[in-house]
Amino acid sequence: MHQESDESIPKIMPTAGGLAIYIAFASSCLLIFRSIIPQDYIWPIILAGGMVVLTGLIDDIKEITPMKKTIGILLAALVIYFVAGIRIDFVTLPVVGMIDLRWFSLPLTLLWILAITNAVNLIDGLDGLASGVSIIGLTTIGITGYFFLHAKTVYIPIVIFILVASIAGFFPYNFYPAKIFLGDTGALFLGFMIAVMSLQGLKNATFITVITPMVILGVPITDTVYAIIRRLLNKKPISSADKMHLHHRLLSLGFTHKGAVMTIYALALVFSFVSLLFSYSSTVASILLIVFCLIGLELFIELIGLVGEGHQPLMYLLRILGNREYRQEQMKKRLGKHSKRK
Repeated sequence: MHQESDESIPKIMPTAGGLAIYIAFASSCLLIFRSIIPQDYIWPIILAGGMVVLTGLIDDIKEITPMKKTIGILLAALVIYFVAGIRIDFVTLPVVGMIDLRWFSLPLTLLWILAITNAVNLIDGLDGLASGVSIIGLTTIGITGYFFLHAKTVYIPIVIFILVASIAGFFPYNFYPAKIFLGDTGALFLGFMIAVMSLQGLKNATFITVITPMVILGVPITDTVYAIIRRLLNKKPISSADKMHLHHRLLSLGFTHKGAVMTIYALALVFSFVSLLFSYSSTVASILLIVFCLIGLELFIELIGLVGEGHQPLMYLLRILGNREYRQEQMKKRLGKHSKRK
C-alpha cells in the first residue's frame, strides 16, 4: 500500500505571530515595569500599537485592501501625534540653522510613520527576516537613546529594550524553518513601533538625528526605495507586487533561504554600526561617511540586480573607466546610433 509522504500534506502555519509580541510588550510595560515607565507616556503608544495590530489581524483573516490598511496606520499615527505628543517639531540643518516645521510637523510625522511601517512590512518575505532586522534596528535605536537622550527620559530606551525582548522570545519560532509567521499583524506592528521609537530622537531634529534612524533602518528603506524606482522605470504602479525584492534577488543568485536571511542580517548590522559612528563624528565626517556608504550600497544593489538588468549606472561608469576595450566598444555603438539618426 502506497503511503503519501509528509511533504505532500499541506502544512498549516499560524500567521498572526505579531499578536504574541504585542501582548508580551503591552503586559510588560503596564504591569512588570509599571514603576519605571510613566503610564501617561506608554498608554497612548500601546493604544496606537493595538490599532495597528487590529488592522494587521483583520488583514491576516480577511485580506483587506492596501487603502484600508493605510487608513488604520494613519489613525494610529494620529494618536501618536496628538495624544502621545511624539512628533517632529523642528529641524536643524547645516548652514541654514533651526527650522520650525509648524504646519509641516503633522504631515511629516505621519509620512515618516507610514513609510517605515510599510518598509518593514515589505521585507517580511522570508522566515525570521523582518523580526531579525527589527531586533537589530531597535537594539541600535535603544543603545543610541540610552547614551544620548537626557537622563530623565531613560524610560524610552527601557521601552525599546522591552520590545526587543518581546521579539526575541518569538524569534526562535519564526526563524527558518518557521513554526509561526509574523503575518501583517506582526510586520505592521514592528514597523510602526520602529517608526515611533525612532521619532523619539527626532523631536527637535538635527541633520545627524534625521540621518541616524534612516541609516539604522537602511535595509527596509533601501528595499522600498529601489522597489519604487524599479516600478517607475518599468512603468508599473508603485503598489504592484513583484519578485524583485532584496531577499528574492539573493535567492535567485543561488543563496539558500537561511543564507539570504543571514546576508541581510549582516547588511543590517553594517548599517547599525555606521549609524553609531555618526554620534562620534563631525558634520563633515558624517557627510563623507554617508557619501561613501551610498556609493557602496549602490554598487551592491547593482551587483545583485535589485533594480533590474540594464539599470546599472555605477557599474557602467566603472567599466568605462577601467576597461579600455569596453570603452571603445561603447564609443562605436554611440557613433553607430548617431550616424543612423543622420
